[in-house]
Amino acid sequence: MSLSNVKGLRGEVTIPGDKSISHRAVMFGSIANGTTEVTNFLQGADCLSTIDCFRRLGIEIEIIPDTNAAVKNESLKEASSKQTTESRKPAEKILIHGKGLHGLKAPSSILNAGNSGTTTRLISGILAAQPFETTLTGDASIQKRPMKRIMEPLSMMGADIKSLNGNGCAPLEIKGRPLKGIDYFSKVASAQVKSAILLAGLYAEGETRVTEPVISRNHSEIMLRYFGADVHTEGKTAIIKPAADLYAQSINVPGDISSAAYFIAAGLIVPNSEILIKNVGVNPTRDGIIKTAIAMGGDITLLNQNFDGEPTADILVRSSSLHGITIEGDIIPTLIDELPVINIMAAAASGTTVIKDAAELKVKESDRIAVMVENLSKMGADIMGTDDGMIIKGGKSLHGAIIDSYEDHRIAMSFAVASLIADGETTINGRDCVNISYPSFYEDLDRLCSF
Repeated sequence: MSLSNVKGLRGEVTIPGDKSISHRAVMFGSIANGTTEVTNFLQGADCLSTIDCFRRLGIEIEIIPDTNAAVKNESLKEASSKQTTESRKPAEKILIHGKGLHGLKAPSSILNAGNSGTTTRLISGILAAQPFETTLTGDASIQKRPMKRIMEPLSMMGADIKSLNGNGCAPLEIKGRPLKGIDYFSKVASAQVKSAILLAGLYAEGETRVTEPVISRNHSEIMLRYFGADVHTEGKTAIIKPAADLYAQSINVPGDISSAAYFIAAGLIVPNSEILIKNVGVNPTRDGIIKTAIAMGGDITLLNQNFDGEPTADILVRSSSLHGITIEGDIIPTLIDELPVINIMAAAASGTTVIKDAAELKVKESDRIAVMVENLSKMGADIMGTDDGMIIKGGKSLHGAIIDSYEDHRIAMSFAVASLIADGETTINGRDCVNISYPSFYEDLDRLCSF
């Protein structure tokens, strides 16, 4: 795909549903009693992988098409082979016909989580307590991502879980066992690790406690309470008691702030821009991109704020003169997925931006430290990688380049934003990986460029 410099961005954009919340709605609805109805579900490849896994575990899940919506994005009709036809039709709602905590059945084949780390780690917490054996795998990227971080605590709870290749990665063999509650201190601030343990704790004997070095996103705690679980937090510790039942609910998924981040960045760095991003989730454990953009001098206003359940707001973004800052410490877990596009903002800003405490970037869908350094350097930016982040000396003019996405959706979208301020054409190899989280991204971006 070739992209090039634009004169400005104008208009409104409605972001697809939050990926983290969409995953959890399917998982929690599957182990609840009754039918859970989900609107604004993200039909990206990752969330469809979660649906596929739970269907294979015996759960009926309906994707009801929205007959009033037209499929505008022609690229969706040519989506990658990873997507099913369900992902190409806008959904009115998803219906998950749950069978309760003990209603799952042994799958007849290997469960495949595709590219989804959330699916792999969270479902492991559920499978650890089931009265059957499961093999869980994923694509080439998932088979390189660290799973010891969930294997260790789940084993402490009594689970029989092992890496079939002996390298601490998928494929995983999980033999369900009776579990017991533990008091676990996680080495990393990871919502996926925390959620896997909490889900296992639903089935465990006694109370389960998970303490993190820094509080990670708390979507699981919010939604589990909504489904009837006894879960609460004390400081950096999440605590859950075993449940007799969960109960089906109706869920309206807010727009994904991680997807909104690309339009926040674009609106700030492209001159003559004003973008209104509608109905975005602004959970305080996820809003680091907003705080960071404002700290860099960004003109951002939150409108129509709603604090019922998951907090939401419309985000108004205007072109701004950004300056470099240091990003480190407790804010890192609240923007870990947005750091690639924050790199683009930093390259466009005056002064130096230093990113620290972000070694987790190395074990995402790609090594995002190495990949950002490689690709931004191709475009003429002054960037250096460190053991736990980057140093970006901003203000240098960017030029078009051939970018390798490494099949990482957040890399592809970040460099689509970079291309908007670069001289000449930028080509993104592996562009279709955006289907993982935002199938209509290029269409939405093009529409804002066409005012």
